[in-house]
Amino acid sequence: MLEKDLIKLTPKELTDLGICPTCLNKKYHGAIFGDDSKLKIYEDDEIECLFVGNPRSVGHMMISTQKHYHDMSEAPDKINIKIIKFAKQFMKILKNILNCERVYLCTMSDGPMNHYHVQLIPRYKNEERGSQNFVKPRQPYVYNEKIFNNVKKQIEEYANKKNKNKK
Repeated sequence: MLEKDLIKLTPKELTDLGICPTCLNKKYHGAIFGDDSKLKIYEDDEIECLFVGNPRSVGHMMISTQKHYHDMSEAPDKINIKIIKFAKQFMKILKNILNCERVYLCTMSDGPMNHYHVQLIPRYKNEERGSQNFVKPRQPYVYNEKIFNNVKKQIEEYANKKNKNKK
């Protein structure tokens, strides 16, 4: 099958064929998952951070590596540390902006070819605690410009501060 035909398949079909849909999406500038300009919060040469296009909760985000790794065990410690630090900062930001009670962190890179990422799933005061929050039904992403810009501004300030401290 030609690559131009592969981009017509679903992410599940690609994964089942041993092809990483995230890598194919990057190569073909959004051909699999579409335009992510209203999802992407932060990006550098190692990671990208974005709201999930089919979230389990309002504010559901993910942090993904730019380079393909199957899971955390394959990624360099430097990148894993960076992901955890960004996840911690996003948790603080989301709790503050969205007034959620908790933000759960999980990773599940499942399938023969999946791209390593972590997910941040907010839980609100009116929701029950527990693991059922990881499997809540998915819903359509609703872009909220105020929330998007506020989260983006705060994570950029965090990243800029970290970069200044490196120098």
